[in-house]
Amino acid sequence: MRGMSDTRLFRSLRFYNYRVWAIGALVSNIGTWMQRIAQDWLVLTVLTDHDASAVGITIALQFGPQLLLLPLTGYAADHFDRRRLILVTQALLGLLALGLGLATLTGIVTLWQVYAFALGLGCVTAFDAPARQTFVNDLVGEKHLSNAVALNSTSFNAARMIGPAVAGLLIGAVGSGWVFMLNAASFAAVLGALCRLRLDELRPIARPRHDAGGLTEGFRYVWQRPDLLAILLMLFLIGTFGFNFAVYISTMSVKVFHGEASQYGLLTSSLAVGSITGALLAAKRERPPMRLLCFATLGFGVCCGLAALAPNAYLFAAALMLTGLAALTFMTASNALIQLSTEPMMRGRVMALRMAITMGGTPLGAPLVGWLADHAGPRWAMSVGASAGVIAALIGGIMLLRQQRRQRLYLQPQEAYRQHEP
Repeated sequence: MRGMSDTRLFRSLRFYNYRVWAIGALVSNIGTWMQRIAQDWLVLTVLTDHDASAVGITIALQFGPQLLLLPLTGYAADHFDRRRLILVTQALLGLLALGLGLATLTGIVTLWQVYAFALGLGCVTAFDAPARQTFVNDLVGEKHLSNAVALNSTSFNAARMIGPAVAGLLIGAVGSGWVFMLNAASFAAVLGALCRLRLDELRPIARPRHDAGGLTEGFRYVWQRPDLLAILLMLFLIGTFGFNFAVYISTMSVKVFHGEASQYGLLTSSLAVGSITGALLAAKRERPPMRLLCFATLGFGVCCGLAALAPNAYLFAAALMLTGLAALTFMTASNALIQLSTEPMMRGRVMALRMAITMGGTPLGAPLVGWLADHAGPRWAMSVGASAGVIAALIGGIMLLRQQRRQRLYLQPQEAYRQHEP
């Protein structure tokens, strides 16, 4: 019975702290996805005349700090009390959403103000993301980490499915301003959850010393690990050129399929349907293999290419579901594999590096695909994401072959020794 319990899909929910955290995070994530849709729609259709480049700049400002603040964010996740750090960052994110909502409702919002709020969100999220990623281990412990990461992804993508659909309806009914206000209110759920945790049941890891070299230790550690380098390079390609769905879906919806905000929200939700499926499948795995990352990135490239060729919104939505399945499989597997392969005292800095590469690469790719969508069309922009998936799969395949070769070289002397034993 004990072995069976280790493979249960929702085994992490047995822990009180994780249950409380998961409920609060789900409510907050729904609000966050509602804001993302409303923000992109505000920029694309209200503050500009369908300018995809402006959407790309907004995304770049929102995710650029992930890369620029990397040394500080990883250091903070490893050295500070993560629960208190998340309390501060979540409160600040709620205040920023409130400010953008008030500016929009009063009619004074301008494009540069949206840029400023996006930059503020990016700076706070840069500290929030690695702390939340590694806080999962404090909630469930090492043994159930892979399952908890997968369930987190399930929750996040359930929010991605619900939030955009609700936002699409609310934008048409009451406007983007009230969507921002609802997101601000949603942060009360996660703040309340953090306050209700049982502190004596947390499983914090030993913290590293506060030395001057701490900021660069994460880089040195990853540089000495070819397996981590390969995964992070794959993440860079997918994060920079593949995960620009705000640009891809909004421009395809408006320029190719000539839809309204409701269609944009539903198309974004269709991406999340596949993502949820991928997350639930990932929750059953104890430790994902490297070959899974290769298949997932290849599938992402192929499905993204099919979406670019879709003749109508229905087939586009179907292709997005498959794209979401492949994307989430890769993200969840890479997250768990990196955490399980990294020493506990280095995990915060390595995860900050992962988040910086995944999200910080977006500022490099979003303006590029936005410009391409404006000048060559949304279909050509999506082909960039498809190419990134195929190249990432090749990198993973090369790393996998090298691992297998090293394993054979290691086993050959042992086999020869056993054959010559008396």
